[in-house]
Amino acid sequence: MELDLTGIHQLAAEQGIDSQTLDDALSEALLLAYGKTQHASRHARVELDERAGTFTVWARDEKPAEPTEENPHPRPELGEEYDDTPHDFGRLAASTARQVIRQLFRDAEDERVLGAFAGQKGKLITGVVQQDAKDSDNVHVAVGDVEAILPKREQVPGERYRHGQRLRVYVVTVGRGLKGPEIVVSRSHPELVRRLFEREVPELVSGAVSIMAVAREAGARTKIAVRANAEGVNPKGALIGPGGARVRAVMENLGPEKIDIVDWSKDPAQFVASALSPAVATGVTIVSEKNKTAVAFIHDDQLSLAIGKEGQNARLAAKLTGWKIGIESAEAHQAQLQQAATAETPDA
Repeated sequence: MELDLTGIHQLAAEQGIDSQTLDDALSEALLLAYGKTQHASRHARVELDERAGTFTVWARDEKPAEPTEENPHPRPELGEEYDDTPHDFGRLAASTARQVIRQLFRDAEDERVLGAFAGQKGKLITGVVQQDAKDSDNVHVAVGDVEAILPKREQVPGERYRHGQRLRVYVVTVGRGLKGPEIVVSRSHPELVRRLFEREVPELVSGAVSIMAVAREAGARTKIAVRANAEGVNPKGALIGPGGARVRAVMENLGPEKIDIVDWSKDPAQFVASALSPAVATGVTIVSEKNKTAVAFIHDDQLSLAIGKEGQNARLAAKLTGWKIGIESAEAHQAQLQQAATAETPDA
C-alpha cells in the first residue's frame, strides 16, 4: 500500500523528530487501524519501505496443535506470514499517518517548552498579562511564545491584572498537564519577595548577606529575617539600600504591600524579639524549646503594635520564627514579679 513516507520523514526531521521514533509510532498506529478492519489477524506486524513509499501488513494465522499426554491443551502454532494489507486501506492509512504526525509534532513542541522552562522553577520571570475569556479564574501570562498560568490561589487578593501589563512572577511548577506543558506561576508566594530582593541587592548574590526566612501575607505585609556572612556588613542596611532605594524598588513590584526587615539570630529569644518589630520587646521567655513556645513582654503602649491589625504582626512573627509566641504586658509581668517577691519576704 502506497504512503508518502519520504515526505513524512522530511516533515518529521524539520521538527527534530528522529526516523526511528516516527517509524515506531507510524507502525503502531497503522497496526491499530488494521486491527479494526474485518477479519484482521491477531498476529500481525507492519513493515515500512521508505524508498518505495509503501507499507505492508504481514499477518500469520493460528493453527491448532496436536495435544499430547504431557500437554493436553497446547497453544496454537503460527503459520507462515502472508500479505494481509487491506485493499481499501489507503484513505484510512493516510488519515492515521496525519494523526501520528500531528501528535508527534505536539509532543516535540511540548518537549521544547518543557526543556526551555526546566531550569526556571523557583526563579523570577517577567511576562505579559493575556486575558482569556474562556478561563476567567486564571490569569494567562505570556513569556515569549509560551503561556504560563497564574491560578486564583497564586494571585494576590485585591491585585488587578490588566491585559498587556508586564508582570514579574515566581515559577512554582513546570510539568505536564492534561493539555500539554503547564507552567504555574505565582504572585503571592513568599519566595517572590526573596527573588525580587536578589535583583536589587548585590550582597545577596555575593553571599555577604543571607535571607534566612520569609513570612508573607500577600498584598498586606511581609517580614524578612536577614543575617550578615561577612565582617562589617549591615544586613538590614544592605536590603534597604541608600535612601531606601532597594527596598523601594522591591515594593514597587508588590503594590501597597509593606515590608519589615529584621535581624535573624540563632538565639530563639533574640529572634522572637526581633521578629515582633516595630514593637520593642523588653524580654522574651522561652516556655518550651521542644514545643517551640515563647512569651514576649511588651510595654502597654506598644501592645497593639506588637499584635498588629487583626493580629497580623504577631502572626507573621510566628511564621517567620517558627515559634508560637504569646504576648504579655511588660508592666503586668513586672507587677507579678514584685508581688511574688513580696510574698516570699518574711515579715520583719
